[in-house]
Amino acid sequence: MSKYSDYDFKPFLRQKLAEIGFEEPTPIQKEMIPLILKGKSAIGQAHTGTGKTHSFLLPIVQRIDEEKQEVQAVITSPTRELAQQIFDALNQLIEGTTIQTKLYIGGTDKLRSMDKLKSSQPQIVVGTPGRIKDLVNENALLVHTAPILVVDEADLAFDMGFIEEIDGFASKMPENLEMYVFSATIPEKLQPFLKKYMDSPVHIKMNDKRPVAEGIDFVLVPIRSKSRNRRLLEVIEGINPFLAVIFCNTRKTAEAVASYLAEEGIKAGQIHGDLSPRDRKKMMKQVRELEYQYIVATDLAARGIDIQGISHVINYEIPEDLEFFIHRVGRTARAGNKGTAITLFEPEDEDKIVRLEKMDIPFEQMDIKKGEWIELKERHARQNRVKQENEIEKIAKAKVRKPKKVKPGYKRAMKWEMDKIKKKERKKRTKQDNKKPRS
Repeated sequence: MSKYSDYDFKPFLRQKLAEIGFEEPTPIQKEMIPLILKGKSAIGQAHTGTGKTHSFLLPIVQRIDEEKQEVQAVITSPTRELAQQIFDALNQLIEGTTIQTKLYIGGTDKLRSMDKLKSSQPQIVVGTPGRIKDLVNENALLVHTAPILVVDEADLAFDMGFIEEIDGFASKMPENLEMYVFSATIPEKLQPFLKKYMDSPVHIKMNDKRPVAEGIDFVLVPIRSKSRNRRLLEVIEGINPFLAVIFCNTRKTAEAVASYLAEEGIKAGQIHGDLSPRDRKKMMKQVRELEYQYIVATDLAARGIDIQGISHVINYEIPEDLEFFIHRVGRTARAGNKGTAITLFEPEDEDKIVRLEKMDIPFEQMDIKKGEWIELKERHARQNRVKQENEIEKIAKAKVRKPKKVKPGYKRAMKWEMDKIKKKERKKRTKQDNKKPRS
């Protein structure tokens, strides 16, 4: 299907898609929508920003029987923010219909939810694994009628230890359960859970070519002899973002960075896992109302929060898991906009940077002095020198062999011989470099 109008959607869905301005389905939507309409379990492997939410919401809404007042689909997401986003997108689609939806997440009144469930069951449930499991265990939420289960951000759910909770309520759903799993990656340890509920699922993999570099300028800024905080401040002074997110690897670092910026007169919001539900909700409201130009965040925000209008992402540190780098920078350059991802680095980050370059991240190295950006080329020049030295070392070792019969001082003699060969090889390469035409 090349257009949404090609699908046999209900009239209200067609109208809603036209109102939203959706015309052509994304690649993941083209693959997943027909499978879910047919009721065929599937795994959708795609990165953030690929349109996967509507790839399951549209066919699920299409399949809901408005006459049946029972749970027909359960959609679970590992964070409250992600669940809220899905719920908001769902309610946008069903506006004007009688379809009943409910959001169940931590930080809300569980007893009140249980009381309301006594009188009516929602047709579509969206929520976090823990809260859904609690309501199912209390026999308040009746999921035995629901043939559809969506597990969104499954790898993140696994990392956060939520797979057991999902297993807890999935086991009470129909035996011929349709499961739709969406994930950026499929960890090996997730396989037993998938095999338990999915019989030969279709595996749709959309992330062979990462779309992450599109519309993003990737800038490396060396820290050098300055402190990381001072370097961050210089970067901030050299940009004028609409909204910038500064990513740190830990909550403790995020709090320290926000405190440092406050001391320097820069008001920055904070988003991390230790915020209470009330504080997080308040912070998100302030962010959406543009009370902050800078937000300091941990990786929870990279996967769990959709903030509009991010013009800059600043990596205060490079994450250990480079997949999180992809999710961080994916917060900018959305919906056809341009964005800039700035990464502070030290020499010990070289290995990570090389691996990211192999993931098609086109870095350019720049310095900033008195608010002015200056292009640098020394990182790659140093890489080439190191590479050349390694090659020369190999040549010397290949030519100088350890004698079969050793005598005192043989090591010194070998080293002298190797040094002589290396010196000769360096001279030869310098001559070759000098003969190359200057650009």
